[in-house]
Amino acid sequence: MNIEQLKTLGDLKAIGYTTKNIKEELRDNLIQKIKEGEQVFSGIHGYENSVIPELERAILSKHNINLLGLRGQAKTRLARLMTKLLDEYIPYVSGSEIHDDPFQPLSKYAIDLLEKEGDNTPISWLHRSDRFYEKLATPDVTVADLIGDVDPIKAANLKLSYADDRVIHFGMIPRANRCIFVINELPDLQARIQVALFNILQEGDIQIRGFKLRLSLDVQFVFTANPEDYTNRGSIVTPLKDRIGSQILTHYPKSIAIAKTITSQEAKLDSRQSGAIHVPELAKDILEQIGFEARNSDYIDAKSGVSARMSITAYENLLSTAERRALQNGETSTTVRLSDFMGVIPAITGKVELVYEGEQEGASEVAIQLLESAIKTLFPDYFPKIEKLARANDETPYDDLISWFFENTDFELVDDVTNTEYKEILSKVTPLTDLIQKYQKDLPETDANFMKEFVLWGLVAFNKLSKQRFIDGYQFNDLYGNYIRGL
Repeated sequence: MNIEQLKTLGDLKAIGYTTKNIKEELRDNLIQKIKEGEQVFSGIHGYENSVIPELERAILSKHNINLLGLRGQAKTRLARLMTKLLDEYIPYVSGSEIHDDPFQPLSKYAIDLLEKEGDNTPISWLHRSDRFYEKLATPDVTVADLIGDVDPIKAANLKLSYADDRVIHFGMIPRANRCIFVINELPDLQARIQVALFNILQEGDIQIRGFKLRLSLDVQFVFTANPEDYTNRGSIVTPLKDRIGSQILTHYPKSIAIAKTITSQEAKLDSRQSGAIHVPELAKDILEQIGFEARNSDYIDAKSGVSARMSITAYENLLSTAERRALQNGETSTTVRLSDFMGVIPAITGKVELVYEGEQEGASEVAIQLLESAIKTLFPDYFPKIEKLARANDETPYDDLISWFFENTDFELVDDVTNTEYKEILSKVTPLTDLIQKYQKDLPETDANFMKEFVLWGLVAFNKLSKQRFIDGYQFNDLYGNYIRGL
């Protein structure tokens, strides 16, 4: 028999059913999953040896939790995944606004009903997917929203005086009894509202318009906060922090490999894009490296952070740029090009907070600089390092290529040319083909043209070639060729 088929308190007693509070429930189920080697927080990458063990220790300790970290660090995702640790169904007194435990009722409604019906008290079942409550802390949140207030309409309909506690309308926290309750961006909550949470976290008392109710609410609290908020918008009051059992620091991905995994998992791609557009691994690396460069850029506010959502939306834009070009050219398939990265600029500019110097440069210019910095960082992983200070007579692997641009002026790479034209343009630079064959012997043929363009951008980043943007493409030249020819 399915447990949710039980309909009365007597049915529960007949099978010896017992209830437990939510923190014990989370703890017991976590213990079971750890013993079985099952991953609870699947889909969260990069936290395996840092955040997740700390979160599991907090659950085992039956703590309320504060997840502290910058934007886009999966704080809310972690809280939502905690529902996997709840029992599939729990019983509650039918009609109860606060999911009263039939064995330990709290509300007057449930107490009166149990006293009247006894073992015939009807029960309902609450699925774990319905046991997650979430509230974004904003300055306009009131105590009535969270705790409750007197409802004059209820008083009028039931013909009750305001002295009767049945006129109370419960707020979000009492209604989240026996559930996980998440308050996002906790510092945005006004200090006086934070004070209202003291007794709920510690003693279980709530007070509504003069009604002192002893409601030992059974709630697993999870708070999220951004360190930036502590200075810009507000702070978590000290007595409230003291009542939160564990504060866990989240972080951004530590490596490109982890960042790529997150982006690949979260990007919302059309199946037609995935099938028709080839994305070289190097292109994915560059995309993620842009995020790493942004977090270290002097033009971007480090305290604000650079969300993982930047890479996700940039990746979506990158594929859409390549798709649009293919559609214009009547092609059924294509490969991402480095020039397609111009299409990700809107995804970058909307996701970063610039400092004063960055505002002076301009958001688009900063985005292009981040792309060039990413290419410069990754370039030595694929080709010989370009020394910053080299003697004039020293030979380098790039001499033939640079000489080619000295002799062949006005090399242009147009953004929206067909695949065939794009390949023909790059194949004209014979030293470029030779360089790829020498240092990237195992490179797939599908990635060759992207790698060639990567070399050109890399030489520009190291000041060995010059690059100018025109309306629909780029022009590459020898760095000093035009000046010398002029002389």
